[in-house]
Amino acid sequence: MDVLYFAWVRERIGIPKERVETRAATVAELVAELSEREDRYAAAFADISALRVALDQELADFDAPLSGVREVAFFPPMTGG
Repeated sequence: MDVLYFAWVRERIGIPKERVETRAATVAELVAELSEREDRYAAAFADISALRVALDQELADFDAPLSGVREVAFFPPMTGG
């Protein structure tokens, strides 16, 4: 699946997008897998309450299943005006 990173998440990890092979069943399990890779991932995912996630461009929760998902995007909460 493709994993996309936006704003400060991208800055901490150092790349905007990557292809990930995973056995994770949920977004939370994917976050745990990514966090174990390197310190930069651990820093980006240290506080998931400061993150939002979209699965195939639809907002989702961290307990959402990944079955059939082609794209996961992580980004900070949006503010508007």
